[in-house]
Amino acid sequence: MTHLNFSVTVLGSNSAIPANGRFPSAQVVNIQEQLFLIDCGEGTQIRMSDFKIKRSKINQIFISHLHGDHIFGLPGLLNSFALNGRKETLEIFSPKGLERLIDLIFETTDAHQSFDIVFHEIDTEQHQLIFQNEKVKVYSIPLNHRIPTTGFLFKEKPFPKKIIPEKIIEYDIPFSKINEIKQGADFTRNEGLVIQNTELVFEGKPPRSFAYCSDTSYFQKIIPFIKNVDLLYHEATYMEDKVGVANERGHSTAKEAAKIAKLSGAKQLMLGHFSNRYKNLNPLLNEAKEVFENSVLAIEGKTVAIDFS
Repeated sequence: MTHLNFSVTVLGSNSAIPANGRFPSAQVVNIQEQLFLIDCGEGTQIRMSDFKIKRSKINQIFISHLHGDHIFGLPGLLNSFALNGRKETLEIFSPKGLERLIDLIFETTDAHQSFDIVFHEIDTEQHQLIFQNEKVKVYSIPLNHRIPTTGFLFKEKPFPKKIIPEKIIEYDIPFSKINEIKQGADFTRNEGLVIQNTELVFEGKPPRSFAYCSDTSYFQKIIPFIKNVDLLYHEATYMEDKVGVANERGHSTAKEAAKIAKLSGAKQLMLGHFSNRYKNLNPLLNEAKEVFENSVLAIEGKTVAIDFS
């Protein structure tokens, strides 16, 4: 059902600079028709238009770190929001320093601002709840890069239990009691007989999860935070023959990303943040699949749906 959608659309999958038909990092997460933007590299707005992403539906932006390939699209996006007359408050979650940068850009360019921006500074050393609403919780994931960097874990809130229709008739349950029962209450009949909640309901759909692990070296300390995640996005800047370069620059290889997916019990792995040296990405995918078969590439325009298990 569309209203229970949970999917990730890739807007940018390259590292460092636009190259080989790919833009730098950006993704949109759709959770039950609420859109969340993760990172905002150069070209993000172009990709939103290409893939028909309604930018007006984005009220939260999550920035993993302040390297240019993850933020250079943000000033332009904020300016476009203003030019389009946005009124809704926008929340931006990021490591320290982004608010100062955006304020300076707005000041020096005399940009008109028609809406409020609330900046939330993330402690990149901690795994903690940073945002929640009625549908989702978002947690930070400490990563290991050259500058303070965080990943993000999106977890749906549990779906309510469903009442068994036949039990409504069998026990003559009034409509006013149904919501209480869905929330876990027992039902007491007029004669005082208590019907246990477990007899009246069945469990709702299992909540789904997505972990976004942007720029990071191979870092096993993240495994407890992403245990059994439905979809794991993990950077795979290089192939294994460049593992020394990866370690030196705070990045991972496709094989290392696959190891993290396997050790964490992830159901599916998405590889991204590809080095400009790779025009053909299939060798990276093949390398990952040798360790973790259920791997896919972060191809721009590709939407990966997270189905109920």
